[in-house]
Amino acid sequence: MAILIVDDSPDQHLLLRSLLTKAGHNDVLTADSAQAAFDQLNLAGPEPPKDIDLILMDLLMPGLDGVSACRQLKQAEHLRDIPVIMVTANNDLGNLKEAFAAGAMDYLNKPVNSVELLARVSSALALKQEMDCRKERERELRRSNEDLQRALKEVKVLRGLIPICASCKKIRNDGGLWQQLEEYLSDHSEAEFSHGLCHPCIKKLYPGVYQD
Repeated sequence: MAILIVDDSPDQHLLLRSLLTKAGHNDVLTADSAQAAFDQLNLAGPEPPKDIDLILMDLLMPGLDGVSACRQLKQAEHLRDIPVIMVTANNDLGNLKEAFAAGAMDYLNKPVNSVELLARVSSALALKQEMDCRKERERELRRSNEDLQRALKEVKVLRGLIPICASCKKIRNDGGLWQQLEEYLSDHSEAEFSHGLCHPCIKKLYPGVYQD
C-alpha cells in the first residue's frame, strides 16, 4: 500500500519518507504541490490510482492550500475513499475544522512525532484496506444479483396444483382443456422433448421384437 506525501518542503519529504521506510512502508511517493499531487492521483480521470492508498497533505502550501486540495479530491468519486491526513504547524482550530469539513480524516502536528505518525498511518491504511474489501464484496454481490436476475428471466417455473388424468395422464390447462403432458410442459417451461419408447412399452407393443 503506497503513501503520497504532498508538501512544498524537500526537508519534510525527506523526514517523512525516512520515518515511513524505516517502519516498513517502502512505497512512498512525493509531490511538491497540490497540482503535482492531482497529476499523480489522476484527478481528471474516472479510475482511482492503483498504487496510492493514503495521502499526507501539508495544510499550508503556496498556490492551492491543503484544505482546498483535499476538498477537490473528495469531490472526485474515484478518489473519495483515499484517506487524507493533514500535516500542519498551524494548530488553529478554525483551520482544523475546515480540514475535517473538507474530508480529512486526521491530522499531525509539525514537527512530526514518529510514534504518532506511524500509529495514525497504520490506522488510516487499515481503514483503507477495509473499505477496499467492502467495495469488492459489494461489487461481487451486485454481479451475483445481476446474474440471478438474468437467470430468473430465463426460467419458467411450474407452481401450484396441476390437474392430471389418472388414466391417460393428460393435464387440464387454465382454459379447461385437456392437453398431452409434453404439450403442457412445453408451453409452461423451456423443456424440449425427444420421443422414444421405453423397454416395457416396446415389449408390450412389439412382443415379437423385444427379447429379454
